[in-house]
Amino acid sequence: MNASEQNRMLKDISIIDFTLVDLNEYLDTHPYDKQAMEYFNHYARIKNQMMRDFSARYYPLTADLSTDTRQWNWVLSPMPWENISQEGGCN
Repeated sequence: MNASEQNRMLKDISIIDFTLVDLNEYLDTHPYDKQAMEYFNHYARIKNQMMRDFSARYYPLTADLSTDTRQWNWVLSPMPWENISQEGGCN
């Protein structure tokens, strides 16, 4: 397992997630903005694919991405607060 690749993937997912939160807040006050909705849908698809890719390589990030039929990998995966980077912050 390549820890730096794993950390990079987690960081990229968090960046996309921040973008989605920002778009979500904008859409809360501008619900008819079609372009913003298109951006939201675009980034949501990207995030979903990134999470599926990460889950396939390392461990599931959400319970619904635990696809191993032999064991419940969701509970065996590190919790978000256990993914502490060497700089002292969460990934």
